[in-house]
Amino acid sequence: MAESSGKPSVLFVCVHNAGRSQMAAAWLTHLAGGRVEVRSAGSNPGASVNPAAVEAMAEVGIDISAETPKVLTIDAVRESDVCITMGCGDTCPVFPGKRYLDWKLEDPAGQGVEAVRPIRDEIKTLVEGLIAEIAPEATA
Repeated sequence: MAESSGKPSVLFVCVHNAGRSQMAAAWLTHLAGGRVEVRSAGSNPGASVNPAAVEAMAEVGIDISAETPKVLTIDAVRESDVCITMGCGDTCPVFPGKRYLDWKLEDPAGQGVEAVRPIRDEIKTLVEGLIAEIAPEATA
């Protein structure tokens, strides 16, 4: 576990940190209810979050309009328990003991909200599976 909070931490990585990784981070934050530390970053961050991703998430009641793409740092990887790349061939610095996953997802860049909705829904399913694995709800 990451030292800081005792919670599992997840880093979502994609080239521009403008679509898939932002949606994944928003879903994990929304669905995990504070049980997971969430980060996202890109190797070549875009200027802003993809407007179609913002619109698609708003349709499910999640506002990512204030998010900004962030540059991927070695520290972000080092501080995360799970590093998830978004099917864009990005390479993360590799640290022993980390878990690396690659989610093969279509790139929403340049596409309208109609094309982004199925990507958003696929990410939600993947995030729900991840939460069940790394931060299941305590059963009383």
